[in-house]
Amino acid sequence: MTTEASIQTYRVDDIPLLIWQQRVMGIPQIIDEIIRPHTNRQGLSVGWTVAVWLSYILSQADHRLSYVESWAGEQLTTLQALLPAAVTSRDFTDDRLGDVLHALSNDPVWQAIEVELGQQIIQVYALPQDRVHVDSTTAALYHDPEGNPLVEFGQSKDHRPDLAQFKVMMSSLGPFGLPLATLVVPGNRADDGLYLPAIEQSRQVLQRRGLLYIGDSKMEALPIRAALAAGHDLYLAPLSKKGTQEQLLYDLLEPVWAGQQTLTDIYAPDSEASDQQLLAQAYETIRSLTAQGTDESLTWDERLLVVYSPALAEAGQKGLTQRLEHAQEALLALTPPPGRGRRQYAELAPLQSAVDAILKRYQIAGLLLVSYDRQESQRHVRAYQDRPARTETTVRYQLRVTPDQDAIDLVRRRLGWRLFVTNAAPERLSLENAVRAYREGPLHENNFSRLKNHPLGLRPLFVHRQDHMLGLVRLLSLALRVLTLVEFVVRRELQQQQATLTGLYEGNPNRSTDRPTTERLLRAFQPITLTSVMLPGQRIVHITPLTPLPTQILALLGFPDSIYTDLAKSADAIPP
Repeated sequence: MTTEASIQTYRVDDIPLLIWQQRVMGIPQIIDEIIRPHTNRQGLSVGWTVAVWLSYILSQADHRLSYVESWAGEQLTTLQALLPAAVTSRDFTDDRLGDVLHALSNDPVWQAIEVELGQQIIQVYALPQDRVHVDSTTAALYHDPEGNPLVEFGQSKDHRPDLAQFKVMMSSLGPFGLPLATLVVPGNRADDGLYLPAIEQSRQVLQRRGLLYIGDSKMEALPIRAALAAGHDLYLAPLSKKGTQEQLLYDLLEPVWAGQQTLTDIYAPDSEASDQQLLAQAYETIRSLTAQGTDESLTWDERLLVVYSPALAEAGQKGLTQRLEHAQEALLALTPPPGRGRRQYAELAPLQSAVDAILKRYQIAGLLLVSYDRQESQRHVRAYQDRPARTETTVRYQLRVTPDQDAIDLVRRRLGWRLFVTNAAPERLSLENAVRAYREGPLHENNFSRLKNHPLGLRPLFVHRQDHMLGLVRLLSLALRVLTLVEFVVRRELQQQQATLTGLYEGNPNRSTDRPTTERLLRAFQPITLTSVMLPGQRIVHITPLTPLPTQILALLGFPDSIYTDLAKSADAIPP
C-alpha cells in the first residue's frame, strides 16, 4: 500500500465528443463490418483504431503517424473509459497505422465504406437529398515522389506548377457539404474524365435519381451533360467562354444591352425586406440539344441562364484595372530612356516577343495599342592608327503604349456576365434557386480548404508510399465528414430553436453566433481534464465540471452529458 499521495492529470478536451460523434455516424462499426482483420492481428480493431486516430487528427490538427502512439499513451485513461474494447498505446504504432492506410487504399473496400457510411449518415440525420456539388482540387508535394504513379506534374490549383501533385475529386451533398465520394488520381488527370465516376459513386450512395448535380465549367462537357440527362439526373454548370460559347453569350446579351430584355432581380434568401442584398440579375431562354449516347442519340431541352453578378463584375473591374496598370509598367520598362547600363533593343523581333509575353501574362491582348518607334543615332569615329575614320549607326526601339479605350469599354461591359446551362425544368429549379444553388459552391470549397490546410493539413504530406498516400487522403475525408456533420447539426438545431451560442470567440466573450464552425465548437472543450489522486488506501478520480457552453453544445448535438461526467466513474474502475 502506498504511503505517499500522487496526482496525475490527463487531458480530456474534445475526445469524448469526437468518439461519440463517430459512434453515432457508425464509422468504427461500418469499417469493422467491411475490413476483416488478418487472423494474426491482435489488439484494437481497425474500425476503432480509425476512430481514435481521427480523434487525434481532429483534436491536434495533425495527421502524422509517428505522434499518435505517444498521444494515445497520454490519453489512455480517457480512451479506456470510452472505447468498447481494451486499448493500449501499442495499438497505434507506425506499423499498425500503416496497415490501416493500406486497408483503406483498397478500392472495393473504400467504395463499400463510402456507400454504407453515406447511407447510414443520411438515415440517422434525416439529411435532405436534393443536390450534389462536384469539384476537384490538387495537392502539391514538397518531397521527391520517387516514382510514385499517383504523383505527377500537371495544372496546379495551388499555383505551384514546379511541384508534383495528386488530384482529389469530391462530390458533396448540398447545401451543407457532406462528402459522398472521394476520388484520388494522378495530378496530371483532366477533370473532364473524373466527373462521371464521382457522380456514379454518389448515385451508389444516394440510391436515387432526379438529383441536381452542380459543377464548374469542366462539367459542361456535352458527354457529361448527356450522361446525366440519359440517367434521369439533372445538371447545373456554367459554360466556359471558349469558341462559339463565348459568342453565344454575347449574342444573348445583345437584347439586354439594347433594352429589349428585362432581367429578374435575385436577392439573398435571408435578406430582410428593408435591406435586401442583390445577388444577381438574370433571364433565361431554352434550346434543344442532341448527343450520341451509348446505343442511340438522345435529345433533350436545355435552359440557358444568362446571369449578371454585381460582385463578380466589381472583382473583374478591379482585376482588369490592376492588370492594365501592371502591364503598362512592364511594357514601358522594356525600352527605358538611353543610359549607362540600360538594356536597349536593337532588333524588332525580340522586342515583339517580349511584348507578346507580357500581354499574355496579364491577359490583356487587344486592350493596349503598342507601337514601335525605330530610332537611329550616328556617331563619328576619328581615324586611329590603321583604322580609317567612320560613322557608326546605332539602332534602338522605343515603345509607345496607348490604351484601346473602345476595346477596354467592351470588356468592362461584359464583366460579371456568365452563361449557365441546366436540364432541370423551371418548376423543379427556378431561375432564382438555380443562381442560389450555384452560389453554394464556396461552402463546398471550404471542404477543400479544411482538407488541404487547417485542421486536416493535407499539405505537407508525411507519407511516401502510394497506398499510404491514397489511404491517408481517404482517412482525412472521413475526418471531413465529422467536421461537416457536427457543424450542420449544431447550426440546424440553433436555427430551429432560434437560439445562438455565446462564448466561442476568444477576446470577445459576449459575441454570439448561430453559425459556429466545428473548429470553434471543439475548442470550447479544451479546458476539461481528468485528475487521478492516489492516497493511502484509496483513489479519487475527478473530472472538470462542464461549464454552460460545452453543456449547451452537447445538448445541440443530442449527446448526453454522461460521456464526460461518467468518465470519472469509468476511469476509477480501471486499475491504475
